[in-house]
Amino acid sequence: MAAPINGSGAISVGDAALLRSLTPSVLTVLVRRGADFAAAEDAVQEALVEALRVWPGDPPHDPKGWLVTVAWRKFVDTTRSDTARRRREDRVGEEPEPGPAATVDDTLQLYFLCAHPSLTSSSAVALTLRAVGGLTTRQIAQAYLVPEATMAQRISRAKRTVSGMRLDRPGDVGTVLRVLYLVFNEGYSGDIDLAAEAIRLTRQLAAALDHPEVAGLLALMLLHHARRATRTAPDGSLVSLAEQDRSRWDTRLIAEGVEILQAALARDRLGEFQAQAAVAALHADARTAAETDWVQIVEWYDELVRLTDSPVVRLNRAVAVGEADGPRAGLAALAELDNSLPRYTAVAAYLHERDGDPVTAAHLYAEAARAATNLAERDHLIRCAARLNTAQHDRSL
Repeated sequence: MAAPINGSGAISVGDAALLRSLTPSVLTVLVRRGADFAAAEDAVQEALVEALRVWPGDPPHDPKGWLVTVAWRKFVDTTRSDTARRRREDRVGEEPEPGPAATVDDTLQLYFLCAHPSLTSSSAVALTLRAVGGLTTRQIAQAYLVPEATMAQRISRAKRTVSGMRLDRPGDVGTVLRVLYLVFNEGYSGDIDLAAEAIRLTRQLAAALDHPEVAGLLALMLLHHARRATRTAPDGSLVSLAEQDRSRWDTRLIAEGVEILQAALARDRLGEFQAQAAVAALHADARTAAETDWVQIVEWYDELVRLTDSPVVRLNRAVAVGEADGPRAGLAALAELDNSLPRYTAVAAYLHERDGDPVTAAHLYAEAARAATNLAERDHLIRCAARLNTAQHDRSL
């Protein structure tokens, strides 16, 4: 049973986190009782608003049971007041007696529903954050820097798409993991830290599903997140991996990520997220950039190529080859790829710089900056080009 909510007169940070953690299980209780997903999700959101109003002065002993009872009542009221949907009354039935909520957790099925293949990636991410993460539409809109009305329409469309679909159908774990990874890669904006939220949701999924790729994704997130504080300078500019202050990396997260990864790899069911986490672990293990085991990293990229045959993986592999076997070898690996790939020109610039050709490198950095869609990345590439051009000018004097 969850701990009682505090009675201090305001919802605390911990209480707000409890509300968010209970959201998916409360939603699945309503769906199991026969509520349509869209209507059930609306009822749960109304119950959460009611909790914010009532709990500070009258904290419940069983928070989940309270939310289930209030959400179900709101669903029944809405259904009965909608004359166009009176046929649903037969499914509503009598309201269950209030009491302790069942301990069955259907959160796993909710993950699969929110990551349904009929949804676009952006819709699946938004619906997962709303239904599983318990975030409000406003919070999700702020995190993605879009108007609240736009996000509301996106979520409404997603809810209509999955309404009527049963929760007991087998789901695709890979799709769920890709949705969570998309959330993680959004990082931070607004008042919601999406990277931290993705880690929280992936921990939740790992607790519900014994799967090595879920563990691999969690390890990958933890290992990347451990370096977060060093990825940008005080002025917001990007800091390359080689230049990051490794003494500021979070060793606790690194240790946890490595432990989770080792346990997953020991099951001998290798997947792409485990392989990516292995690359991240090798970076985390190096005390300095010079000590990085690039040979092993190339080997892990070879495994990733075998698993995914992804052009982006091949692009990253070319960088690793350039570090392990020299920039000429990296350029040769790069030449085998389509030059229209995102970041292709930036990789070519880096390898040419490593090969001692600053003129070509500066030109390519500038070209890559013009094509960059991310402002921080564009500024970083411009600075790289300016650095090389300045060095060339100084040498010519």
